Amino acid sequence: MHDKLQPASGALFALPDMHVVELAGRDAAAFAQAQFINDLNGLRPGQWHWSGWLTPKGRVVAIFALAKWSDERVWLLLPDLDPEALAAELRRFLFRSKVVISVRGEPVSGAFALPGVARGGTFAEHDDVVEFDLGTPESPRCLRVGGTVAADDGAAVARWRLFDLEHGLPRLADGQFGQWTPQQLSLERLRGFSVKKGCYPGQEIVARTHFLGKAKRGLVLLESDGPVATGVDVRAGEVASGSVVAAATSDGRHLALAVMPLERTVATLEVGGTEVRERPFPEGLAR
Repeated sequence: MHDKLQPASGALFALPDMHVVELAGRDAAAFAQAQFINDLNGLRPGQWHWSGWLTPKGRVVAIFALAKWSDERVWLLLPDLDPEALAAELRRFLFRSKVVISVRGEPVSGAFALPGVARGGTFAEHDDVVEFDLGTPESPRCLRVGGTVAADDGAAVARWRLFDLEHGLPRLADGQFGQWTPQQLSLERLRGFSVKKGCYPGQEIVARTHFLGKAKRGLVLLESDGPVATGVDVRAGEVASGSVVAAATSDGRHLALAVMPLERTVATLEVGGTEVRERPFPEGLAR
């Protein structure tokens, strides 16, 4: 590995839930622009942003970091989902587009450290290593694709997931994909979708919700003294006021993301009998 891409400090560990799907060919960027929810035309080569893929009804089926190498090469950094299944589903929409969709096999690793070169929405590459800045000014993180295989570290992976949730990146659990709109998952917090770009699957739903001011629910960060399960109602007394879409535990901290009404009264909340407390989202993960 090139010294310049060595994280400033912090041990590297494997990120087994992170995969890279590549779109390559003459129409790669055009295909991505037509399918995904953020405006790829706003990226220069060497830049990345948060994005996703929707059903025709505007429900999120994938959330990822999209990296633009060129108009003929795009990467999707995909957490949680089966990359082969996503690649196969995307191929169904190729028609005559000159694009090859494949899953890359390089190891993906992370570190809680400032990246060697990459900063913000600009990634860096040298030899067999590509580096991304997935941290904030207060809490640096580095993600690397390629290079040597890092050691497994379950505690570090749990901390990585907790960081994602705390900063508003929905790490959706099984059963939560295809259920929520970008607005309900508050992806605008990450600048993760565009309401001004051209057509893509679900775009009409997203644009109508935005321009008519019909968004009634959004993402809320919850903390508790014990773990909570996804798919369970958030209750205020006898009233179900939301649903848990993701949860994480690390170093004795228990966080969850729930979709809840944007307008709600202050009340004691509980999930499955466990009291939960609303917390503010830190800033800094938008790109």
